[in-house]
Amino acid sequence: MNGKQRILTALKSGQPDRVPIFELQIDEPIIVAIAAILSYESKESRTATTVVYGEEGTEVLDQYCFLVKELELDSTCRPLSLGITRMADNLGRDKFGCVYRLSAHGDPMVVEGPIQDASDLTGYDMAARLEADDFAKLSYINEKVGVDRAHFMGLNDPFKISWQLRGGMDTYLADYAWHPGVVHALSRVTTDFCIAAIEMAPKFKVDVIVLEGDLSGETSTLISPRHYREYIKPYHREIVNCAHRIGLKVVKHSDGNAWPILDDFVEVGFDGFHPVQPQCMDIGKVKAHVAGRLCLVGNIDCRHLLPFGTVEQVEQTVKQTIETAAPGGGYIISSSNSIHPGCQPENYIAMVKAAHKYGRLESSQL
Repeated sequence: MNGKQRILTALKSGQPDRVPIFELQIDEPIIVAIAAILSYESKESRTATTVVYGEEGTEVLDQYCFLVKELELDSTCRPLSLGITRMADNLGRDKFGCVYRLSAHGDPMVVEGPIQDASDLTGYDMAARLEADDFAKLSYINEKVGVDRAHFMGLNDPFKISWQLRGGMDTYLADYAWHPGVVHALSRVTTDFCIAAIEMAPKFKVDVIVLEGDLSGETSTLISPRHYREYIKPYHREIVNCAHRIGLKVVKHSDGNAWPILDDFVEVGFDGFHPVQPQCMDIGKVKAHVAGRLCLVGNIDCRHLLPFGTVEQVEQTVKQTIETAAPGGGYIISSSNSIHPGCQPENYIAMVKAAHKYGRLESSQL
């Protein structure tokens, strides 16, 4: 099997020849560090200190493609561009009107949204603002890496885009109590945007959508399961149905304890769930609950293990996780969120090497 076949087999809850390897996000400083360890010959000097995540230049994209090939990852992942332009004081504005505080790594933080009240939604059309340039860097990676690997596109889900449009989660969550009509109106606008982006994605060789946006903290969901089922779940179903209709798979990303709505994810039709955060979701129990119905993606701790653990500890954790989650199929290994600048590049390399070493299961485990 090649990487694409492994990923797609696992997302059908099948058993590939080896546990597939995926990563939602590798921040620029780690890309640069890993590429250096792997003896990448840079065409230009790179400091990795001033670029906003999601807007990296070609040199960093080339290094990312290099490490994907050198480490034999089975997939790539790239977010849809938001078209952020810089303003003064380390701020930026995207093409949809959100203002962000920019950072050299991780998601830019929304500080102001364009939807101040219900009247701002009149005629507001995110989908109409989509253009081919929003897919340009994603397309660059997919073309350079080739068709033998699965290509994921990161796309924020209606819940996340809605609170960004409102300028913060606190304002948006208050709408559930005081302005429920606004919540539905936001879900409609943002769902139409997601569907438009998904319908364009195959032109750029995308195979899988990662629908990003946390719905849980470490104790429970950010909104009640009842509110999820009323205000978000129907729109998730529309998005998944659209993707499936045009032949794409969909993985739902949410950190935290998603147990209260995990069965809802299955009912919606998501093909995978990422990242099964080890601090609050035991992957053995989750696998037993969803086996054959939902592919699990992730679980290798990026809070403590990858930043502070030893190479030996990383290898042992990967081995144990594969032994727990991989038998029967439906498991893709990755970190428990992303490879952020706090992670040790040597530990990420160790994680990938261990996945190759232990990922081919004995026949007794299949």
